[in-house]
Amino acid sequence: MKVRFNSVAKTLIAAAALACAASASAQSAGQWTAKFGFNQLTPKVESGDISAPALPFTKGDVSRDIQPVIGIAYGITDNISLETALGTPYKHRILGAGSIAGTGELGTVEALPPTVFAQYRFFSPNATFRPFVGIGATYAYFMKERGSGKLTALTNPGGAPTTFNIDNKFTYTGQLGVAMNFNERWFADVTVNKSRLRTDVHFSTGQNQHMKLDPVAVLLAVGYKF
Repeated sequence: MKVRFNSVAKTLIAAAALACAASASAQSAGQWTAKFGFNQLTPKVESGDISAPALPFTKGDVSRDIQPVIGIAYGITDNISLETALGTPYKHRILGAGSIAGTGELGTVEALPPTVFAQYRFFSPNATFRPFVGIGATYAYFMKERGSGKLTALTNPGGAPTTFNIDNKFTYTGQLGVAMNFNERWFADVTVNKSRLRTDVHFSTGQNQHMKLDPVAVLLAVGYKF
């Protein structure tokens, strides 16, 4: 799934421009909101090679996953807000790519990317549609890394099972979204986030691999204003 931020931005602005004259209570200064939805996290992988000894162009790919998310936001002003989200870990399959494409699953990993966003919400608080942009600080935390027999066969044939770990990283995330208010309390929103994420994989065999992940997240949620 490819997400083009320019197209998303144009769509959000156009939708808001058509509906900004409508009246409904939206997030304003001093107001808390909570939302529940589902988030699809899709790594946009550019893999480095596993270091020697390994076949040339031995690369990896990472599957996407969908998990439930609870988001909490606070309005600092009518247009500026802070938002964070809580959810269950994303479960990713690590697959062979490059010269080992088609090898299948090399391992699995779980990831938590907690992020705190500072957001700017366009238009006045009484607009039905309010597009917003945000920038956030993200901590990408990896856990429960598990290698498969295929990984051992590639990196340590005939030897002990290969294990690996992935470096945790601080990074940043950009955000585009739009909220639609149904009434004074209930709303729905759609959000697209993209993170800059580069990390390194360390294998028990002493080999390493650099990975550019740069995940894109698409969140659909329904929320309530307190």
